[in-house]
Amino acid sequence: MKRLVFVAVVTMAAGLSSAQAETLPLPDGVISLATPQGAAMLFGAEANTDYFPLSIHFTTQDNPAYCGPATIAMVLNALNVPRPASDMTLGLGMFDQNNIFTTAAEAVKPASSIVNPPYGMTIDEFGGVLAAHNLEVEVVHAADSDLETFRKTAIAQLEDNDHFILVNYLRKSIGQESGGHISPLGAYDQDTDRFLILDVTRYKYPPIWVEAAALFDAMNTTDSANGGKTRGYVSVSR
Repeated sequence: MKRLVFVAVVTMAAGLSSAQAETLPLPDGVISLATPQGAAMLFGAEANTDYFPLSIHFTTQDNPAYCGPATIAMVLNALNVPRPASDMTLGLGMFDQNNIFTTAAEAVKPASSIVNPPYGMTIDEFGGVLAAHNLEVEVVHAADSDLETFRKTAIAQLEDNDHFILVNYLRKSIGQESGGHISPLGAYDQDTDRFLILDVTRYKYPPIWVEAAALFDAMNTTDSANGGKTRGYVSVSR
């Protein structure tokens, strides 16, 4: 069984490799999942349960400001939150980056405001939209946490299907271009102390393995759109 999973992961990485040719160059210090090394890390990761439901429902953001909505749609589907019904899908519809904006979600963050300055969502708005879907949500600003607490929390939640952990970080802090970003974590590799970020900007960057300390530092950056509070991480479950 493990052999079959490994073959599937390597095959997927090969497919990502061709797509990666059109993405931006990766900075030093990160490892693309779309490499034999990155795929092997996923197969051997101590905590990788979340990777599979998230990858099944992977969503690429519709526009540069929609990393939050893309992540929310992916997580709602991975958590099997009751889907919105439609005539086309006979009540078996999936969440997407438009229909996540229910009346309750719009009251937290109107969809129209995301594509206007300051663009995107703050971590608090992001958590609020998730909570509007009747989920259990905990928003943690990095300034109120520390590396060890983040690592312990993230590993525990990556080990089961009932919880997901989502990160809000500053791209340039890990050498990418350039502003704040939101994406889910998919796995943790203890040997290298790295987390796998399932980047929803697939047209820009592939999923990458980032050192835990580097990721925490990227979250521990101030967000001017959020009153100078730090970015951080969000724990979510049903």
